[in-house]
Amino acid sequence: MSMAGNLRKVTGLDKVGSLRRVARLARRRPRVDLSHPARSPLGSSVVNCVTYRDGVRVQENGDLVDVVQRMRKRGGGFVWLGLHEPTDQEFAGIAELFSLHPLAVEDAVEAHQRPKLERYDETLFAVFKTVCYVEHEKLTATSEVVNTGEIMVFVGQDFVITVRHGRHGSLGPLREELESNPEQLAKGPAAVLHAIADHVVDDYLSVTDSVQEDIDEVETDVFAANGARADPGRIYQLKRELLELKRAVVPLSRPLEDLATLPIRVVEPEIQAYFRDVSDHLLRAKEQIAAFDELLNSILQAHLAQVTVAQNEDMRKITAWAAIIAVPTMVCGVYGMNFDYMPELRWTFGYPLVIAVISVACVVLYRGFRRNGWL
Repeated sequence: MSMAGNLRKVTGLDKVGSLRRVARLARRRPRVDLSHPARSPLGSSVVNCVTYRDGVRVQENGDLVDVVQRMRKRGGGFVWLGLHEPTDQEFAGIAELFSLHPLAVEDAVEAHQRPKLERYDETLFAVFKTVCYVEHEKLTATSEVVNTGEIMVFVGQDFVITVRHGRHGSLGPLREELESNPEQLAKGPAAVLHAIADHVVDDYLSVTDSVQEDIDEVETDVFAANGARADPGRIYQLKRELLELKRAVVPLSRPLEDLATLPIRVVEPEIQAYFRDVSDHLLRAKEQIAAFDELLNSILQAHLAQVTVAQNEDMRKITAWAAIIAVPTMVCGVYGMNFDYMPELRWTFGYPLVIAVISVACVVLYRGFRRNGWL
């Protein structure tokens, strides 16, 4: 029986049309694991559903509703349910089963949220912005450098629900890593929340390292011999992408600080120490982003200064050549006037003398400009 169908059985909402549509969707779309590279992301929004007891994965038979009921009856375990971009209809039954707050459900479905931490009775709702570096052969003024997504996490006493938005940030490898450390996983849902936060922040550091390589490349081009001809659009593009990264990193400081310091029922004091470590890593990422922003401002100002210097040099060259050309223009202009009585007009050596004067004047001006660095 499908997950949505069993939710109708448990909650007694057999006549509710929305859950019937959920059941039809669940039957029509097979469940897929998006963490596996060979699977298609076009299947059901349910990525995985696993039960853990004492840090060990427990094989459970039946649908989600039966699994949750048995787990709650026995106690001492929790369910980790992963979803990818669920719709309102697909998430309705899950929200009913785990008593999730409607406001948090709306945020989880709609996405486009800022990183935050909210408490609803016995449930924590955390939002993380995920980032990934977009590989490119050469940075251009239109290159996409940073791609963002979101991970929403519901944490209760006996469940963890992760809702992922975006084409990256799969939690499959993280799940495998946690399962290889039963002692940490035995600490409950809060350990999963910490692992997700640590995973997201580690991605921040990885992306900042890659962005630094792009900044180094731009910096090298700007301060090269022909740096004034470098494309300033690349600098602006990096600043735009850095702003996108900043929007993901900076707002996460407050939620991590709350998780590390405030008394929260679903987060044991032992786990709070781990969140302090994640907060330290986040601080490093924030400092790197701030340094990158200042460095890009300096590179942009240096580039503009180079352009100004190059323009001044061009203007000096134009002015010098204009001054040199002005000499023969002036002399030829004078002797081109239609007067009958002008000196040297009928002199045999008048023409060679004028040419010699013009040549000597031009050479003197050229050497003077050359000596002063104008040519």
